[in-house]
Amino acid sequence: MMRPPLAPLLALSLAALSLATGPALALEGDASAPIQVEADRLDLDDRAGTAVYRGDVTITQGSMQLTGERVEIQRNAAGRLTRATATGQRAYLEQKPAPDEPLVRGWGRTVVYHVAERRIELIDQAELHQGGDTFDGGYLEYFLDRRVVQARSAAEEGDDRQRVRMTLEPEQQDAP
Repeated sequence: MMRPPLAPLLALSLAALSLATGPALALEGDASAPIQVEADRLDLDDRAGTAVYRGDVTITQGSMQLTGERVEIQRNAAGRLTRATATGQRAYLEQKPAPDEPLVRGWGRTVVYHVAERRIELIDQAELHQGGDTFDGGYLEYFLDRRVVQARSAAEEGDDRQRVRMTLEPEQQDAP
């Protein structure tokens, strides 16, 4: 049995580093933190630029964590990560933007991280928490750099509708 070369596997696994890089979302140490991947199975297609992890998948690097029953990582011809998609009953993504900011946590049956756009899609039973603020709906889109949330009751026309709900905590004011 011929074993796949280690270099492409290592390169694709290291591409997951991009999940946590970028000064606007990640703690400074995240980009240099080791990547930990746990899964029951890995299917790697170096030519297609995909790695598919299956079975209670957990990917962590620094303060970033991505979980799902299945996580697919896609890269472009230059070897850069373009998208990470986690699926499952409750796929999950979390990241600590800065030491003085609250943890950002998101759930959905599908969680898609678009690396170049620095955008997260939370699809079907979507939920996003940042500090005391929460957003729920059928589809949530979070733009990391701008800290913008867009919510809809469904990802596409014809999907089950899940009313958009939002809870915003008032800012604490210092006593005079």
